[in-house]
Amino acid sequence: MTISACDTRERATCATCKACCCRLEVMLMGDDDIPPELTEQDRWGGWIMARREDGWCAALDRKTMLCTIYAQRPMICGEYQAGDDDCLDQRRLHHID
Repeated sequence: MTISACDTRERATCATCKACCCRLEVMLMGDDDIPPELTEQDRWGGWIMARREDGWCAALDRKTMLCTIYAQRPMICGEYQAGDDDCLDQRRLHHID
């Protein structure tokens, strides 16, 4: 059995999760200071974090699975709770046996 980066059997923390939440759409708020090349406008005219063709956030380093702009990440990312129900749902969704 192969254990994916989002294995639901280990305790969910930002250090162990390997960025499962980085496949979610991230809406940007007025105070977010994100490099423009990492953002895009959604179909309603709002600004969101851009995602690459593979569905992962444009700010995610695919080798380390860590955020490249962690110190200035969007407010919504900073408030996302590792280990809560949505986090665990994302881990299950991306779990590969």
